[in-house]
Amino acid sequence: MFLRAKKRFKDGKEHRYWSIVENRRVSGDRVVQRQVLYLGEINDSQKAAWCRTIDVVQEDHERPTQIAIFPEDRSAPELACDVVQVRLSGLRLRRPRQWGACWLACELWDQLQLDEFWVDKLPPSRKGTRWLNVLKTLVCYRLIDPGSEWRLHRHWYEVSAMGDLLGEDFALVQSNKLYRCLDKLLAHKKALFGYLQGRWKELFGARFDVLLYDLTSTYFESDCPPSEIRKHGYSRDKRPDCVQVVIGLIVTPDGLPLAYEVFAGNTSDNTTLKGFLQRIEAQYGKANRVWVMDRGIPTEATLATMRDAETPVHYLVGTPKGRLSQLEKHFLGLSWAQARESVEVKLLEEQGEIYILARSQGRVEKERAMRRRRLRRLWHRLQELQAQTPSRDQLLLKLGAAKKEAGRAYGLLRIHLPDNDQPVTPQTFTFALNRKKLRLVRRREGHYLLRSNLNREEPAKLWEYYIQLTEIEQAFKELKSDLSIRPIYHQRDDRIEAHIFVAFLAYCLQVTLKQRLRVLAPGLTPRAALEKFSALQMVDVHLPTTDGRHLILSRHTEPEKDQQMLLQQLKLELPPQPPPRITTTKLSA
Repeated sequence: MFLRAKKRFKDGKEHRYWSIVENRRVSGDRVVQRQVLYLGEINDSQKAAWCRTIDVVQEDHERPTQIAIFPEDRSAPELACDVVQVRLSGLRLRRPRQWGACWLACELWDQLQLDEFWVDKLPPSRKGTRWLNVLKTLVCYRLIDPGSEWRLHRHWYEVSAMGDLLGEDFALVQSNKLYRCLDKLLAHKKALFGYLQGRWKELFGARFDVLLYDLTSTYFESDCPPSEIRKHGYSRDKRPDCVQVVIGLIVTPDGLPLAYEVFAGNTSDNTTLKGFLQRIEAQYGKANRVWVMDRGIPTEATLATMRDAETPVHYLVGTPKGRLSQLEKHFLGLSWAQARESVEVKLLEEQGEIYILARSQGRVEKERAMRRRRLRRLWHRLQELQAQTPSRDQLLLKLGAAKKEAGRAYGLLRIHLPDNDQPVTPQTFTFALNRKKLRLVRRREGHYLLRSNLNREEPAKLWEYYIQLTEIEQAFKELKSDLSIRPIYHQRDDRIEAHIFVAFLAYCLQVTLKQRLRVLAPGLTPRAALEKFSALQMVDVHLPTTDGRHLILSRHTEPEKDQQMLLQQLKLELPPQPPPRITTTKLSA
């Protein structure tokens, strides 16, 4: 990189505009130049009437003062303000740091107007700690480059421009402050849920007549002392060796989060719904809303309570395929009705409920391909074991591993094992396809059985409600992958919940970006947008002056064409460059 000046004559004087430029080699062995930083004009004229002053923050002064800047090769006139001559030959670039994604995260925070919610709930401390900025840093960190609070303190804050954007120094992210901020959050969880409902409605016209409810789990990898919520239980992360907590989440069909709850790791899914319903009704009222849930969450008793309530609570629930066996004869005499393209349904009214048998051609093909792939892999593995002739104990161990990998496809085979005193041979260890069970599985592939007390809804609408559960599955995926909610390393229960609370806030920012992209830049994911903006860096340009001081210009790099296009699409404008600073501190070599 090098310093370049462009000359321009205007109003009878010469202007020089300075930029930092880099050379890039492109195809054909050509070299092109790209502007990295634009530094603006440095006064060249010796006439005071043509001089331009800038505001500079001086060391040990809070208010900026005006100075005029001249290069050292030009003599400066006498002016009413301070005059500083800089040595352009001594220019240095220092402390590059990621700026673009931090700025975008702060923009999303402002769009949700979260300062308005938190300003009176997190007032500054008596020692001057601005807890709101600590929280904002924690949430932006979780959105951009998630990790532990210790990593934020030791590494990330220094290589990001959060301090520049918030007007804070390194003292903001002392490790004890980060943990103390977590301790202040949970008291405001319920109020935040109510505030978000208003923001989602105002920003995106969200409706709350349909709510999606599901659960997931997240685990701990550290050695944890006894706790009320860290328990062993059914692990959706395939980590039964680790203690975990269970998280219940409510989102709208557009994926906008409304509320969540943390349960002990051994909590059964079907014990969570009743309490959640009561909390939602207490906070948002008994509105005419529909609850969409997967099978296994509601119990028969809970569904009966929802049906028999003074104001019935509507639901649409996935049903285990075992119930399809009970109702299969009733469905045989009914005809298929087209619900939407490639989706057919049958409706059956039974004891005040409606059962919806749905068949999706796309799902049929997908489930059939998955079943064939697993069955083919299992068959090949059994042939290998038959040829190896291991001992019976070894055979049982290897069959256990094959069963785990094959899943339900394992039940489609009849496997005959040798007796305890028999060797393993192709005659004593045999397997064959269970054709009767295979025909039953083929007949039910791509079929879903739903139940609801919404008797007046169209079948296509009920199907559409149910497939919207993919939004909550996507929310869990983003919480675990993009926002790294797992694994958890905190020890105290309140810190565990605060960690999840920060991840929830970060997900709110991500959903806000997703909704903007869906309308203004479809096809681009929030993670891809953040990565594009992450390429915008901030650097400190140090210019030594002739009187022994240093002029420091903090400048973010110029956006590339794709970044400019994304800014235009999202209707965003980059902020002005920060004001220069002048200091007596010597520049280290």
